[in-house]
Amino acid sequence: MFSIVLPSPKHIKTLLSTQQTGTASRMKLRLKGFGLLLLLVLLALCSTIDVCDAARRGKHWRPRSSPSSSLLKRKGKTKKGSSHRQHGSSRPSPKQPVSPPPGPGAGKGYQTPYQPSPNAPPGPSPQPSPPKGNGHQSPKSPPPSCGKGNQPPPQPPPATSEGAVFNVVDFGANGDGVSDDTKAFQAAWVAACKQGSSTVLVPSELEFLVGPISFSGPYCKPNILFQLEGTILAPTNAKAWGSGLLQWLEFTKLNGLSIQGSGTINGRGQQWWTYSDPNDDEDDDTYNQELERMPQVKPTALRFYGSSNVVVAGITIVNSSQCHLKFDNCQGVLVHDLTISSPENSLNTDGIHLQNSKDVSIHHTNLACGDDCISIQTGCSNIYIHNVNCGPGHGISIGGLGRDNTKACVSNVTVRDVNMFRTMTGVRIKTWQGGIGLVQDVRFSNIQVSEVQTPIMIDQFYCDKRTCTNQTSAVAVSGVQYENIRGTFTIKPVHLACSDSSPCSGITLTGVQLKPVQVPHYHLNNPFCWQAFGELFTPTIPPVACLQIGKPAGNNVQSYHDIC
Repeated sequence: MFSIVLPSPKHIKTLLSTQQTGTASRMKLRLKGFGLLLLLVLLALCSTIDVCDAARRGKHWRPRSSPSSSLLKRKGKTKKGSSHRQHGSSRPSPKQPVSPPPGPGAGKGYQTPYQPSPNAPPGPSPQPSPPKGNGHQSPKSPPPSCGKGNQPPPQPPPATSEGAVFNVVDFGANGDGVSDDTKAFQAAWVAACKQGSSTVLVPSELEFLVGPISFSGPYCKPNILFQLEGTILAPTNAKAWGSGLLQWLEFTKLNGLSIQGSGTINGRGQQWWTYSDPNDDEDDDTYNQELERMPQVKPTALRFYGSSNVVVAGITIVNSSQCHLKFDNCQGVLVHDLTISSPENSLNTDGIHLQNSKDVSIHHTNLACGDDCISIQTGCSNIYIHNVNCGPGHGISIGGLGRDNTKACVSNVTVRDVNMFRTMTGVRIKTWQGGIGLVQDVRFSNIQVSEVQTPIMIDQFYCDKRTCTNQTSAVAVSGVQYENIRGTFTIKPVHLACSDSSPCSGITLTGVQLKPVQVPHYHLNNPFCWQAFGELFTPTIPPVACLQIGKPAGNNVQSYHDIC
């Protein structure tokens, strides 16, 4: 007979206590294991990001820099002149260009220019405001279309010199506006040339009378800064010019030259301009006698020849006897925050003249003169112009090309975001009869015009004489885009006069809105076209029904490479 022995209450309590103790121990072991696993995960994370280091340093979390970037930073710190330092930091800082007073055309369509940043990049930038009283808003930029003409040219590298400063006063310049300081300027230039990566300083609040001078290479060391803060005056006596010179201040065969500052170059061209003002009671015999003694050849105020990586910024050029600023056979040119001013009746005083030059950028510039604000001649390509005020003057022109039966080639030109006020033409292409060559890949976009005589013009019958001989051959014109040309005109909205033997092809009009303004002594005309072929992408105001849609029959336009 079996007997069942039941544990006593005391024994049961002991067993339960032992079991609970074992369970608690196992829970502690599990918690310790989980904590260890969590620590391993955190250590793994610390191997890829700077959590640990950041915590120790008390900084915010940031991704770890790649080994290559860290290496570059360490290298940069060991060099004199870190790559993060702005170029030319050891040079005297130029004064900010002040807002120039209204030019001689004030009251005749001249508007006070806006003040952009002097270091604004040459890329897309805010559009300029339209002239007051126009009533039109600045047009929006259309999406870039295909073609070479829409790519900005490469920019010249900024000067990085940290060398010596050669003040022209230290070389004997008086700066009184009367004494001849030409030799002092020449001596300062020679010293800077030998040094290289240096500065020629023309100090402020002084006026320097400087005769015709050439600051030349090619043995000059590169990266020279010409810091213009004062005023340079041209001679007004005939003896200084001899039988006639083509330029006054010339820079030739240089690399990495920069001219910048808030100073002025004054050509004092009143001695050359062959006009008389009927409202001027002081036009006396003394002035006329001096004018007759001046040579017929008139000099350009500032000319660059055969140079590369040139920068002109901030300065003012006024009253040149002929062209104000010229680039000939140059590559890599940057012009910005420049002011050019001369009266609208000063003959042949182009603002900026380009010839045989490539990779040119002009922006945030105010131009008022007696001829083309910007003139683009043969041999030019990769030209990018934007955010420019033009007026008074003759507008922005390509040409005249092909004079005296010569060959002329221009390609890849973009002109956009421009204000024009009371100019003779807006955007123009002009060629002489008898020439050969090609103008190709041109884009005119976002042009605001105010009381412009003829805003859009192609003229393959250009003639600046009373009569010109009719000739068959012509410089061909192909691939020209007109986008958002808006505002008011006083004579004719569109004039497309093309050659019978070489009709214009690929002419496109988009967003053209031009309204007439009646001006005394002017007769309004309708749009005119002759042998002009292309396409209307949007309706125009007024309608340009004379543009022939499509391509000219039997006309095979040769490529730029084949012709040029």
